[in-house]
Amino acid sequence: MYAVLRRLLFCLSPERAHHVSLALISFIEKCGLSQLLTKPVASNPRKVMGIEFPNPVGLAAGLDKDAKHINGLAALGFGFIEVGTVTPVAQPGNPQPRLFRLPEAQAIINRMGFNNLGLEHLLDQVKNSGFNGVLGINIGKNKDTPAENAVDDYLLGLRGVYPYASYITVNLSSPNTPGLRDLQFGQPLIDLLAALKSEQLKLAKSHDKYVPMAVKIAPDMAEEDIRKVAEVFVEQGIDGVIATNTTIARDAVAGLRHGSEMGGLSGAPVRESSTRVIRILADALQGRLPIIGVGGICDGASAAEKIAAGASLVQVYTGFIYRGPALIAEAAAAIAKIEAV
Repeated sequence: MYAVLRRLLFCLSPERAHHVSLALISFIEKCGLSQLLTKPVASNPRKVMGIEFPNPVGLAAGLDKDAKHINGLAALGFGFIEVGTVTPVAQPGNPQPRLFRLPEAQAIINRMGFNNLGLEHLLDQVKNSGFNGVLGINIGKNKDTPAENAVDDYLLGLRGVYPYASYITVNLSSPNTPGLRDLQFGQPLIDLLAALKSEQLKLAKSHDKYVPMAVKIAPDMAEEDIRKVAEVFVEQGIDGVIATNTTIARDAVAGLRHGSEMGGLSGAPVRESSTRVIRILADALQGRLPIIGVGGICDGASAAEKIAAGASLVQVYTGFIYRGPALIAEAAAAIAKIEAV
């Protein structure tokens, strides 16, 4: 059924198709017909960051930025949903067009720019959803907030989402917010994480519950930098790392229509670079904190590859757009198979 729907949706502009698809997923869920879109996903529970996940395949942030479609997406069989990236204040993002399909490469380029309706709107959506599954909330900074003041935005986000999130992701790796990736390195990273960790511990005490915090990093780092940030994460008491965000590299799509568009490239072309980062992280961390693998998961084999490289969980995004809900069950089955060996 999804193959037919995709042909129709791909007749629309990518951003229009995005909104229509999510609305359709929510409508089908409300009608109790989500089983028409997906296959049953086998239970394969695991405990990561102190959280019980019913299966290891999640939805990456960026698809449901404003948390409007949590229940519809969860009904497709995801083991967890991550919403956002949300910023303290609503912002329109970059001018359209800002989303481009590269079907020959099973890829997407986006320069959305953290377009979202703001923190208060997202929290209203989360509260109204009544969702009781595993929910990650991804936080970022507003575009017009100077990098030197980024900590203020992240603290606002952390405080706002803390009561409602199963875990919180700190997004430092989008290429579409000027200066954001600079926060992944050196003293700016240490200072930011120290402030967030201090606030996390205060919030844990005041809310009488500990909500883990993960950091999402880019796939374009040198090995030395990956190992350095791994040590910083451990030293600062971060609970997990999500590897990786989109890439700014274009070698894999050179010559393709839209291949030279500015923004972050996701999908099959980022598979190898993401897995490389996971392997280096796994070697550097030696189990001291878990890795969530994301990037280029387009089938069961690429999902299992992330787990074999050292990830405890995986997330999908672009592969989900091209393959549809069937990817969830396929990825979960492939992971269960390699873990059974």
